[in-house]
Amino acid sequence: MRLATWNILHGRTPADAAVDGDRLARAVAALGADVLALQEVDRGQPRSGMLDLTAIAAAAMGGAASRFVPALIGDPARQWRPAGDADLDATADGYGVALVSRHPVLRWHVLRLEPSARFRAPLREPGGEVTWIRDEPRVAIAATVRTPTGDRTIAATHLSFVPGVNVRQLKRTLRWLEVLPGPRILMGDLNLPAAVVRRVAGWHSLARQRTFPADRPMVQLDHVLSDERLPARRIRVPRPPLSDHLPLVVEV
Repeated sequence: MRLATWNILHGRTPADAAVDGDRLARAVAALGADVLALQEVDRGQPRSGMLDLTAIAAAAMGGAASRFVPALIGDPARQWRPAGDADLDATADGYGVALVSRHPVLRWHVLRLEPSARFRAPLREPGGEVTWIRDEPRVAIAATVRTPTGDRTIAATHLSFVPGVNVRQLKRTLRWLEVLPGPRILMGDLNLPAAVVRRVAGWHSLARQRTFPADRPMVQLDHVLSDERLPARRIRVPRPPLSDHLPLVVEV
């Protein structure tokens, strides 16, 4: 089984704000993943041409089962509100994470994670006006998947960049996963380096590769963790022509 996680920067590159659905589809297809975790995913956002990026990824993987879960509704860089369960089928203004599987999904699970209540950062607009940025709410999505080697729960998340908050969110996510059907795998942009993840999680890391920034990777922020020892038969870090993160691909 080939697992992949990728923070797609809502389908663009750091130098180019344009989002090309065909370019994203080609990049996803080239990963050859059986189960793909995506972060920074748009659905119906003006900045990404109102595209459904999860649907594009699912089609590129051959019509795979998929679920997009918004963490917030609105413009992530301006005005937004936390998403709730009533927004799971929202087709406009969504921003969050997605999970796509070529294998049958028996059940979906969703966990919402609290942001920092204190974090604020100034953002200077082109006209000189200052906007204060809040820490975003986060979300984890898991699927109980029927794989060729048996049923297992595979999850995707994107944790806060605020130190301490991301550690708390990781611990909360792992506790949540431990009551779901095992064995279990967690993939995503944890916004934590490998040494911290190993110390906090206690799960097995299936790959140790630098994934950020994409043009000159210096740190591993993107991880594939398992609660059982799974030998990785092959590990790849491709360099597709989009995003500021590299995808991490692991064959088990």
